[in-house]
Amino acid sequence: METIRPYRQEDRENVRNLCLINAGNPEKERQQKFILNTFCDYYIECEPENCFVAANEDNEAVGYIICAENYGQFERRIKSDYLPRALRLGPDKWIGLRLSYAPHKKFSREYPAHLHIDISADYRRKGLGSALMNTLTEHLRNKGAKGLMLTVGKKNEKGINFYKKYGFEVLQTGTGSVAMGIKL
Repeated sequence: METIRPYRQEDRENVRNLCLINAGNPEKERQQKFILNTFCDYYIECEPENCFVAANEDNEAVGYIICAENYGQFERRIKSDYLPRALRLGPDKWIGLRLSYAPHKKFSREYPAHLHIDISADYRRKGLGSALMNTLTEHLRNKGAKGLMLTVGKKNEKGINFYKKYGFEVLQTGTGSVAMGIKL
């Protein structure tokens, strides 16, 4: 039976591996470093208290939800520390990264927190997504956060439907992604 628990340092490699797998498992080290620097490491290094994992019976992370509680703080730190690492890996990536986070900045007053969630393919459709969301939203409500948002691929119909069912509303539809938010 899987359980939801706070992220711990010993979850780092499993969380990073899940991030890469769900990003298409790029083979090039350069691409791996870019993905981890921009979509994973900030959260587990700077805001581990806002990160939770779904653990299997061996207590290994098989899913996660990671969150930045305040977009302004996230943006300052990502630009000063994490983006320079990513840019060393190739300036062509900056365009995609800016597009990915543009909706977060636009809606950050109403939805200051944002999340990333990934679950191992073997553990999907077992209620872990909802359990992770419940844990994070309760955690953020207790901290006084007023809104939470995410972006999801425009073609990811299952993901979009999951978030709508959970109560997220579409905030903006872009070329390749949909920004969604929920009031807490």
